[in-house]
Amino acid sequence: MIVCVCRRVSDRDIQHAAHRGCGSFEDLQMELGVATCCGRCADCARSVLLAAQSRPAQGAGASAMAPALALA
Repeated sequence: MIVCVCRRVSDRDIQHAAHRGCGSFEDLQMELGVATCCGRCADCARSVLLAAQSRPAQGAGASAMAPALALA
């Protein structure tokens, strides 16, 4: 889902940034520009960042392959 319409930042973009080491909301603003225009997305962006920081990163290859393996 799109979290920041102004900068076109999705929840996945925020999750990827968190798993690359983005440690604070201010870091997220610097990296993705989220909540730097109108600011309406700040609460949602913070929530997505905190949730992503509390979960371990999953490899994109593993999650993309799981449905294909289930069908085989």
